[in-house]
Order: sequence, then C-alpha cells, then structure tokens
Amino acid sequence: MTRFVTDVPVRWSDMDAYGHVNNARFLTLYEEARVEMFFVGARKHGLGSFEEGIVIARHEIDYLRPVDYGDPVRIEMWIAKVRAASFTVAYELFDDGVLAGRAKSVCVPYNLANGHPRRLSEAELAFLEPYRESSE
Repeated sequence: MTRFVTDVPVRWSDMDAYGHVNNARFLTLYEEARVEMFFVGARKHGLGSFEEGIVIARHEIDYLRPVDYGDPVRIEMWIAKVRAASFTVAYELFDDGVLAGRAKSVCVPYNLANGHPRRLSEAELAFLEPYRESSE
C-alpha cells in the first residue's frame, strides 16, 4: 500500500484561545489534504471526475496531542475501505514528525448536477487501488 503524503499549512485563524489548532479546524486540515489527493493528485493521473462531486457521509477523529502554530503539518492518507458507491479515507496527521491525530472520512461520489450519489467508476477504482489498505 502506498500512502498519499502532503504538507498542509497551519493558519493563524486555525488557532483557539489556548494557542493550539482548534479541534474543529482539524477537519479543515484533513479536507485540504483530501483536495490535494482527489483534485490535484487525481488530475495528474488524468482523472477529473472526483472534481464533479464528493460528499462526506461521516468523519471520525482521534486527537492525540495538541498542534501548535508554525510549520505545516504532514498528512498521510490511504484508502481504508472501498464500496461500490463510497470509500473511506484514513489519515494520520504529524506535527514536527510526531503523530498528533488520526481520522477517517467516508466519502461518497456525488453527481452535483443531478443531486444524487453515484457509483465509483473503473478509472476511479484504478486510481484508489495503490492506496488501498491490504487488510480490507
């Protein structure tokens, strides 16, 4: 299994009153990593269909340690589960090389123009395959 790895900047506006990244802002950091994978990364492989719509059906997050303002965080992602019309992205977030959070998002390909979920295409499944967790 290959992990998709990207660095995501921490913004001043991500901070809470205690000087750490606000717990809700972790979702924004994970979202920016997802956009990097499914828009930029997929486009590099000639795949633009994810840009037509993905909605989130579920998030779960484990906060392991506070993240301070400063250098970008590194987010490593892989695909934990694939179904006909959904897939689960797993994440690990590292701050200064130390694991600071884990999360999962259930993503549903969505036809925004018609307003309904859709199945994953063969090209999308092929893009996800190198990132698939082998224990699924």
